[in-house]
Amino acid sequence: MPTWRELKNNSQLWDVFYLRQQIISAIREFFDRKNILEVFTPILQPAVIPESYHEVFSTTLIDRKLKKNTRYLIPSPEVSIKKLLAAGLTNCFEITRCFRNRESGSNFHNPEFTSLEWYRTAATYFDIMKDCEELILFINEKINKNNKTLIYQNYTVDLTLPWEKISVAQAFKTYSNISLAEITDVKNKNNPFPTKKIAEIARKKGYRIFKNNTWEEFFNQIYLNEIEPHLGVNGKPTIIYDYPAPLAALGKLKKNDSRIVERFEIYLGRIELADACTELTNYSEQKRRFKASENEIVNSTKNQIVVDFDFLEALKSGLPDCAGIAMGIDRLIMLFADKKSISDTLLTFE
Repeated sequence: MPTWRELKNNSQLWDVFYLRQQIISAIREFFDRKNILEVFTPILQPAVIPESYHEVFSTTLIDRKLKKNTRYLIPSPEVSIKKLLAAGLTNCFEITRCFRNRESGSNFHNPEFTSLEWYRTAATYFDIMKDCEELILFINEKINKNNKTLIYQNYTVDLTLPWEKISVAQAFKTYSNISLAEITDVKNKNNPFPTKKIAEIARKKGYRIFKNNTWEEFFNQIYLNEIEPHLGVNGKPTIIYDYPAPLAALGKLKKNDSRIVERFEIYLGRIELADACTELTNYSEQKRRFKASENEIVNSTKNQIVVDFDFLEALKSGLPDCAGIAMGIDRLIMLFADKKSISDTLLTFE
């Protein structure tokens, strides 16, 4: 049943949409207090960055002379914002609609969703971690006043600091009994992530093995089944950080270990709420990653893309040291409204 029919028959259902407005207003007030500028970038783009873990929507733009051109609905405003940073803008944020294909039929995903992204120059992922803690506490103060405890789907989450922090390597060892050394090859500079090693671990654990599976796909099977169920459910929000490099196409590698990227995610009550990293500013490294991801897409069944080489030019011109994050606003609403499915937070969802 379309949402408008449900709303017409049950006026109490409007509460979640009023909550959405409260949360968005709180977000804007938070960044305004920090003098962080709001920006608005295009949703329809002529090219996108190659990310093997995203499936994009494409459409056809027809101009006045009936010439046809491919356009893409953005999976994220990240690239546009980074171009602004390369042009000289500093700290900024955006609230926008994003689109990712193959993301229907899930409690936590929808092909069209609302995302909050913000970026800080002269910052690292640790600075963004602090922002996240402050923002969620600020929103909670606006909605729940002095109550620092959230209850989401029978999980009780204490928002008072400090939050739980665990590295991906620690989480794999604790919850899956796998060490990073077992699934990587630190001595192989050309291929530190051999598919054969992680495939053997996955096979022993009983996961399905396909001939063309990538290292990343095997990693995600283990992560989603054995790690994620333990995150954000131990009475505190969980920040899990330092991911393997293939899991962050635009993130900066750690100086002391090139297998690891400076990335973190936040979980509250089983909801993966935000994804952040210290941003890669090295043009040559980004170009290499683009090529690798592009090859994966070409050899897959995913929608083929036009690569945004203009982004590489912006990087080449000089992207300042910065860090950024994407936070799902629909998932924030799920959390504060105690809704099981993202569809319960969306208007005209069918």
